[in-house]
Formats: sequence, C-alpha cells, structure tokens
Amino acid sequence: MSQDPIGVALVGCGKITKKHIDVIQGIDDLRLVAVYDNQVTRAQAVADAVPGCRVLPDLEAVAGAADVQLGVVCTPSGLHASQGAVLARAGKHVIVEKPMALRLEEADQLIEVCDRFGVKLFVVKQNRYNRPVQAARRALESGRLGRIFLGEVRVLWRRTQEYYDAEPWRGTWLLDGGVLTNQASHHIDLLIWMMGEVESVFAKGRTVMHQIEVEDTGVVLLKFRRGGLGVVQATTCVQPRDLEGSLLLYGEKGTVEIGGFAANQLETWAFQDEQPEDATVFDEWGKNPNVPAFSHREFYLDVVDTLRSNRHALIDGIEGRKSLEVINAIYESMETGREVFLRFEPRRGRLGLAKGTEPR
Repeated sequence: MSQDPIGVALVGCGKITKKHIDVIQGIDDLRLVAVYDNQVTRAQAVADAVPGCRVLPDLEAVAGAADVQLGVVCTPSGLHASQGAVLARAGKHVIVEKPMALRLEEADQLIEVCDRFGVKLFVVKQNRYNRPVQAARRALESGRLGRIFLGEVRVLWRRTQEYYDAEPWRGTWLLDGGVLTNQASHHIDLLIWMMGEVESVFAKGRTVMHQIEVEDTGVVLLKFRRGGLGVVQATTCVQPRDLEGSLLLYGEKGTVEIGGFAANQLETWAFQDEQPEDATVFDEWGKNPNVPAFSHREFYLDVVDTLRSNRHALIDGIEGRKSLEVINAIYESMETGREVFLRFEPRRGRLGLAKGTEPR
C-alpha cells in the first residue's frame, strides 16, 4: 500500500538550496510544498519554479503548516539550531545543513528538543554517502584496514573575496566560522567517522588572504582514543583554482586514499590480504554514479527510509554533534595555544559569538 509523499518545507533559499530542490523533486516520496526566506523575492523565485509550492511569510508559518512534515534548514550556520528547534516544537521532523550549530550548547538544546517532541533530527553530511567513502567504511568494518594509525584530511580550495562579500554572514564568527567550520567540516566528519573518538586537538589558524573575521587557513593535529593520529590541512586561499578535498587512511593492514573535489574519487586501494572484489573496486566504487547531486540524493533516501521505518538515521543529532565538538575544540586550541582534551567546555573560542563579544 503506497503512502502519501512527505511534505517538505525549505527554510532559507540561498546557494545550497538548489541541490536540495533538485533532489526533493526527483524522489517520489517527497513533495516540496513550501519555502521561506527573509528575502521574499528569492523565496518566490523558488516557489514559482516548483509546481504546488508556496511562499510562507515566516518561520512560525512553516511550523504551523499542516501539510509540512519535514523542515529543511538551509540558513546561515548560526541560525540552524534555533530555527530547527522552532520546527521541532511544532512536531516537524528536521534536517539541518552542516554544521548543525556553532555553539555546543545550542546543538545540545536542539537534540533535546527533538527528543522531547518525538521528531527525527538529520544533519547533512552527504559525503558519507560517496561511493569511495562507503567502500572505505566497509573495509574498515570488515577489518581489512586493521587499526588506522594515521589519517589525513586536505581541503585545498579557493574562495574569492567576492564570495565572502556576497552574503553579510559569511566569514563572521556569529553566523559562519572559518574554513574549518564551513568548508572542511564535512571532511573532519569523515575522519572522525573512520578513526573514532578524538582524545585531543592542537590547532593553528591564520587569516591569510581575505578580509574576514575568521581563519581562511588552518592546520590541526588530532590524537584519537584508539591510538591513531590525524592531520587536517584546510584553506580557501589556493590559487588559481580548487585543488582537492581528500581523505587518506593508513592502516596496519592496508591503505585507502580518496581524493577529488569532495572526497569522491578513489585514488589508492591497497591491502595485505587481496580479495576478488579488489579487481573491480575502482569500476564499481571508485567514483559516484553520473547522477546529479548523487550524495545528497542518497542522504534524502536515507531520511525517507528512516521516517518510513522509524529507525535510527546514519547521521542524526548525536553524530552531527561529534564533529562540532571537535571543531569547537579546534578554536579553543587556536585561542589558547594549547592542546585541548575532549570532552571539554568551550571557554575561549569565539565561534557563534558576535564580533567584539568576549568569550565567557
């Protein structure tokens, strides 16, 4: 027996929403019924292009819409938690773009509200669904990699000053964060997903080329509770074009290197115990299929399956919080010049605070 499509509302109609719209329209179990943006003309342009979609005047109208079962928050990062909580209190399931919040206490509040009102919370970490990443995860779970003793993330991208100037929230502590919060947060999530809980971080960051409040270049050293070490290199200053967004895993029994723009191209697949599947892994799992926004589509299909079957999501609020805690520890280390051990309470980090506000 078929079920009615899940009614979806988009909160925020900025640059990232095109992927969401395209994917939602391509899944029979979803229907985009409403959009809201504080720039009404931007919201109206989206609604005009989607049959049956309407513009709602504010967030409260989205929360009160009877035909909305799932709200997708695509606003500036510093608004994700508070806006998601409004939707959750109204009984809507919630998707939030990365990161789920900027301050840890805001993330905790969002998780608690979703639990209290019995709704699902999903955090967009679509790179986990990349085919090479899925292959690496299976190799890890089957023991083929052995213990990973070293992991590395490289996010070497280019963003112009015009990119930051295009939206007033970009490059601010209050609503965005720097390269490690925005561009590299997906890759940090992948590193943690593969290597487990983080014991400590030591980080340095600089603002090299852009007129912004936050760092555009950073380096992080991580120690993991399982004994492995990790390195994160991230910058938006590479010239003259983007280079890579890579994940490299070095285990006691094998090596997997995933490159491409967004950890979507298998580069190295080498193990002590060769298996028949190794002969075809590059053909079958070396890159994503030629499907628009493939990893976002896989994310949404997982959301649908989770809601239909009432199971746990691959990337719920608890999973989304893990990388956020590490990112907050990174900024704490940058401010103090010290190694920061998890778990911890942020005291000196400025992430999520207005310019000139002193951390407590």
